[in-house]
Amino acid sequence: MFNLVGKVAVVTGASQGIGKVISTKLAEAGAHVICIARSEEKIKSLSEKINADGFSSSFVSCDISDGQSFSKVIKNIFEMNKKLDILVNNAGVTRDALLMRMSEEQWDLVLNTNLKGAFHGMKAAIRPMMKNKSGRIINITSIVGLTGNAGQANYAASKAGLIGMTKSIAKEVATRNITVNCIAPGWIDTEMTKDLPQGSKDELLRRIPQGRTGVPEDIAYTTLFLASDEANYITGQTITVDGGRVIN
Repeated sequence: MFNLVGKVAVVTGASQGIGKVISTKLAEAGAHVICIARSEEKIKSLSEKINADGFSSSFVSCDISDGQSFSKVIKNIFEMNKKLDILVNNAGVTRDALLMRMSEEQWDLVLNTNLKGAFHGMKAAIRPMMKNKSGRIINITSIVGLTGNAGQANYAASKAGLIGMTKSIAKEVATRNITVNCIAPGWIDTEMTKDLPQGSKDELLRRIPQGRTGVPEDIAYTTLFLASDEANYITGQTITVDGGRVIN
């Protein structure tokens, strides 16, 4: 079950947190995982560890907000491997501020990375997937894209946009045996959340029915499921992994 032997997977934002664990779990399931991030040092270290543990990985340093560079990377990956089975658009950034204080630069950086980066990745990956009549695209959104959050208008817009884009592209490629889905994490313990003030953490915990935060493995295992053959009749969906936060 959830066997990815022989599959080629691309994971963006693989240098840390959720992306790092997703890369590891896909490799452990048998996929050759290409780790993509801006920090070459971190993804090189991750790729080397995956290989040292007996699995298969390589890495490419790339700023996914640069559409031309990201598209070229995807094209090169396909040419080298003759296939591309799985694309995980995980890379994301935050630049939080109340709207009246938010600069256009803060808005553009978040939208260009979180939303436009995924657009470039999917557009480049769709062609080889259609050629092979098979593919899995998994976009990591956020419950903030469903609920909104004060001080995160740019982040919420990028993540809500990712959900809408996922549904639209899922309809475009469904007959080609390509599925496109979202995972919406709640509060996950990562580098991005560790610096929250304790008062904010306590308030967030009170709003999670399970009374605890998630870990990157919770997102990685959901990704593994959606990437597998067992999920071949699921497309255009957003799966929340949040301990019940959005129902509370």
